[in-house]
Amino acid sequence: MGVRLVGLLPADLDEEQAEVYRAITGGARASGPRAFPLTDEEGRLRGPFNAMLLSPPVGFAAQALGAAVRYNSSLKARTREMAILAVAAHFDSAFEREAHEAVGRTSAGLAESEMTALRAGRMPELTEPAERAALRATKALLRHGTLSDDEYADAVAAIGERGVFELTTLVGYYSMLALQLRVFLGEGTSIRNSKFTQ
Repeated sequence: MGVRLVGLLPADLDEEQAEVYRAITGGARASGPRAFPLTDEEGRLRGPFNAMLLSPPVGFAAQALGAAVRYNSSLKARTREMAILAVAAHFDSAFEREAHEAVGRTSAGLAESEMTALRAGRMPELTEPAERAALRATKALLRHGTLSDDEYADAVAAIGERGVFELTTLVGYYSMLALQLRVFLGEGTSIRNSKFTQ
């Protein structure tokens, strides 16, 4: 399967689409790592953002949710980026992996060994209990779509109820993006059965 959705040029956008475009390119994402541009050389949105232009009301809400999850969450940057990379590994999402490894390197302080482990679907060696608990919860959400009572209690003890809400939202949001990347850009061939080692 190849690319199904051709990128839209900025000059071809209607006003609603242009509003979504401006929210993505002019918002907090635009101040991210320069190693990962949001647009191609002609200004077309890259990755899942281009698909958001298909339905401006839904696309605008989706990009706003993504911005909230990334920039207004109580989760620490390392925890957030490791959870996103776990989702990327689960769905074999090259775009999410490339984008968030860039963020992990430049803004979240992730080591190459940690990203290598996440890329392979393994639990990195972590000394921070909150990071381990959040990744165990991410693994459970990806594999089972829920948390057991023990997993929930461990996650709440480590990152609080607000953190668990934000983590489940993050996993859902990046899973949605990964699915859209698969449908519109033909990314990934199989969903990996993530098995993090404890």
